Amino acid sequence: MIIFIDENDENKRLDSFLSEMTPDLSRSKIQSFIKSGYIKVNNTAKKASYILKENDKIDFEIPKQETLNIKPQNIPLEIIYEDENMLVVNKPSGMLTHPTTIERENTLVNALLYKYGENLSDINGEFRRGILHRLDRNTSGLLMVAKNNKAHEFLANQIKNHTITKKYRAIVKGVIDKNEFEINEPIGRNPKQPHKMMISTDGKQSKTLVKVIERFKDATYIELTLITGRTHQIRVHMSYIKHPVFNDTLYGAGQSKVKTEEQVLQSYFLRFTKPFGDEIIELQIEPDEKIKKVLNYLRS
Repeated sequence: MIIFIDENDENKRLDSFLSEMTPDLSRSKIQSFIKSGYIKVNNTAKKASYILKENDKIDFEIPKQETLNIKPQNIPLEIIYEDENMLVVNKPSGMLTHPTTIERENTLVNALLYKYGENLSDINGEFRRGILHRLDRNTSGLLMVAKNNKAHEFLANQIKNHTITKKYRAIVKGVIDKNEFEINEPIGRNPKQPHKMMISTDGKQSKTLVKVIERFKDATYIELTLITGRTHQIRVHMSYIKHPVFNDTLYGAGQSKVKTEEQVLQSYFLRFTKPFGDEIIELQIEPDEKIKKVLNYLRS
């Protein structure tokens, strides 16, 4: 589809204009198409906030949706909270949040499809039905799921505006001297190892608050509050200050004598506003088996 902008539509945002032109697509969906490069203005990729000018030419091609064949699977879910618009699950360590082109089974999404079928948001596509945010495969804990697109947008705005409180527990290598401090270092993708992130001056602003819970001879038990939510943020920040997360082999910790499924890291606390109201929901879970196992070893 090619659209030329006339004087009646100039000065509109690109995403707003396309929302008017395609009422069957949500604004969030259109923004994802813009970000992915499916939409160009004058043969150039633009941001969703681009202000249209008279005679601009928009090339808008709705991508064909691949038949993904994601199989619903009867995998037990530990549901911590649920209402008519959303739920919060306790994702176990070792489980992918959603399928990839390589792994399409035994993920959280496979389990959600079995229990909820089509009653999940699809803003982020079939691979990520219901998924608002991710946890790494070997990070356990609280994860929000949207049952419909309106709830997805409501909660996604809270994530974007940093009005959701997310706290983690972790055990890291080495003894941290300060009781409380902030790490404020930008994070971007590692150009030499695309599966890793790194501190980069060209990266996005990333802020983590750290609070010591307990110290040991060669390790520290900490609480972390995410102010931003970048990929691998905690793992990258802690590695950067030379206190990598216990057993995080990707970011330099190496495997310790206490074997676990990689990083000893848990999302244990969530505070958010319930969709379409002003009720505050606050959730907290107990330390997982990895944290208990390593703590028992360190305390003994």
